[in-house]
Amino acid sequence: MELNELEQAVSDGSIDTVVVAFTDMQGRLMGKRVQGQYFVEDRIAEHGVEGCNYLLALDMEMDPIPGYQMANWEKGYGDFLLQPDLATLRLTPWLDGTALVLCDVLWHDGQPVNPSPRQVLKRQVERAGELGYTPRFGSELEFYLLKETYAEAHEKHYRDLTPSVPYILDYHILATTYDEPLLRQIRNHMQAAGIRVESSKGEAWPGQQEVNFRYSDALAMADNHTVYKNGAKEIAHLNGCSITFMAKPDHTWIGNSCHIHASLWEGEKAAFAGESDVFKQFLAGQIACFKELAVFLAPTINSYKRYAAGSWAPTTLAWGHDNRTCGFRIVGHDKALRAETRIPGGDVNPYLAFAAVLAAGLYGIEHELELPPALEGNAYESDAERFPHSLREAIDALANGTMAREAFGDDVIDHYLNYARTEQRLFDEVVTCYERERMFERG
Repeated sequence: MELNELEQAVSDGSIDTVVVAFTDMQGRLMGKRVQGQYFVEDRIAEHGVEGCNYLLALDMEMDPIPGYQMANWEKGYGDFLLQPDLATLRLTPWLDGTALVLCDVLWHDGQPVNPSPRQVLKRQVERAGELGYTPRFGSELEFYLLKETYAEAHEKHYRDLTPSVPYILDYHILATTYDEPLLRQIRNHMQAAGIRVESSKGEAWPGQQEVNFRYSDALAMADNHTVYKNGAKEIAHLNGCSITFMAKPDHTWIGNSCHIHASLWEGEKAAFAGESDVFKQFLAGQIACFKELAVFLAPTINSYKRYAAGSWAPTTLAWGHDNRTCGFRIVGHDKALRAETRIPGGDVNPYLAFAAVLAAGLYGIEHELELPPALEGNAYESDAERFPHSLREAIDALANGTMAREAFGDDVIDHYLNYARTEQRLFDEVVTCYERERMFERG
């Protein structure tokens, strides 16, 4: 949607609300609903809007957390600027009279807020451009469709929730027909919002679904991922049910994955075609660096509960041709050849996960890393190097490494180390409280 089209729609009354938003550390959309006439008359597209900088210093429960250099009580939690990127301006057809524009987060002097997720990815895209490459990405997000509303799920403390279909529906046409009225809404609304839809399908557990979209350049794909994830939840709410992208919503269920497809292009030339040296080095970089970058790929305690043998979630950093037991599955042919990174879960922030994939791949190219042999057979039963088994291990790898600091900068790494350490600390406090309660009950 072009700005002049928005202005016309505001003028004729078909649009009265513009959502001005950015993505926080957890991957959620944050921002304001701006009255359409004010957006146009006050030239918000040019001037932006302000938001409290504590929005990049919160935990999942929206509580401000100490330890962040860019936002804290000592500095008074001031504002930063949300600057619309008009390339992301679009209708949100599932909400009456509403458009949406995503923003870059800037300081008032126009400098980027480096730890903001969209800026983190933009910097890695710039690094790729400096080497002559355009990164193109696709992400496959799995979710559970649940019969409870969000309010009902909260009342149940998110326990004993009811999948929409009571049996496994992987590729099952009849079973997915039961959910088709909602899935059709999601597909069509996303298509109308400018996101090119490919397909939807049932996944590997009761109530689990997946909607896939056409690949795009890295930043646009992360933008689309974010709009889709938020929009799918809104559409579910409007239909009296709920969706969760949580990596492991229940310990007895298969986890939600976010498979990331990545490739590099030189103009219209596919740099990976024929399993080129660039392809091998890019993949070798991911294998070499993913332990250190695990916080960006598996950001919560819950993320690591997904990694279990025989669960379709990988446990190793092995790679193989069309092998779903590996962390990296090579798919496609000729220009479409690419690595499907199967390690991230549905809880990832796409900007940070894409940035991690790209930074690791560029590291491999810059250092001309040698790709180890492909794994044949069952990676779960192999001696291949393991991905971190816990957030604590991931924190240690990031804190003790050097590659990430060189790629992202100290301010970004310190910011997300504080985020991960806070997640670990809060979990440890809950566990300690639980253990004390059990000891008290036992006398």
